[in-house]
Amino acid sequence: MTNLGQEHRVTLPQGEVRYYESGSGQTVVFVHGVFTNALLWRKVVPDIAAAGFRCITPDWPLGAHEIPMHPDADLTPAGAADVIADFLEALDLRDVVLVGNDTGGALSQIMLSRRPERVARVVLLPSDSFEYFFPPIFRPLPKFVRLPGAMPLLARLLQVKALHRLPVLFGWVTKRPVPPEIADAYFTPLLRSAGVRRDVRKLLRAVDSKYTLEAAEKLRGFDRPVLLLWASEDKLFPIRLAQRLAALLPDARLVEVADAYTFIPEDKPEAVVRHVVEFAGAMAD
Repeated sequence: MTNLGQEHRVTLPQGEVRYYESGSGQTVVFVHGVFTNALLWRKVVPDIAAAGFRCITPDWPLGAHEIPMHPDADLTPAGAADVIADFLEALDLRDVVLVGNDTGGALSQIMLSRRPERVARVVLLPSDSFEYFFPPIFRPLPKFVRLPGAMPLLARLLQVKALHRLPVLFGWVTKRPVPPEIADAYFTPLLRSAGVRRDVRKLLRAVDSKYTLEAAEKLRGFDRPVLLLWASEDKLFPIRLAQRLAALLPDARLVEVADAYTFIPEDKPEAVVRHVVEFAGAMAD
């Protein structure tokens, strides 16, 4: 199903993370959001690797991963951000181009506000930021997952394909339907594994805009180049959020992408490839 490259695993303090590696050259690390995995990047990684980059594409412990973390792993937003930093450290990755989308963009911001040393450039696609962690339509989720039996119920609901085009699932993150086999790969681990449900529940119940607001304040001093690649029609993360980030970050540029929602890698992969290759390639100039 995937052309993301060779599969590997690395052991972190929080547990084992599976990742895929393709290509060689400047390292680009991809960070997906909740209830997706490395397959979010399946349409962009082959072309970015072919353009002369080393693509590292992990399955982060965000609800669509197949390897549960240790039971005592800290997977609050700050803890999940540390998983990203610990991953970069474990593989000794340096001068990384970090590409984040959706919740993965929020966790990237939090990580960069805490442990930015290994990152040289950042690409933020539509992401939770400022007061939008979560966006309004998903704000009941942290309270819902605290209810007894909520996670098994959520896992079963995600299997109902008739619900997938609703705004609370894929309806507001992609303009085009997500292929059924990809949706299955996203949602099946949550159904099959109590450990995966435990992991994502830790994150979801702790989501709070205090994390993204605090990160934004600290990122006022983040002087490395940032590309904000944002969907002009985004329904979850309005373009004004990208404009605020562009005004706040010392070295940021905003590029709007038409005919796409939050998952630009799904809707307009060619735009992601073009802009990431151009932006990452500028490091060599």
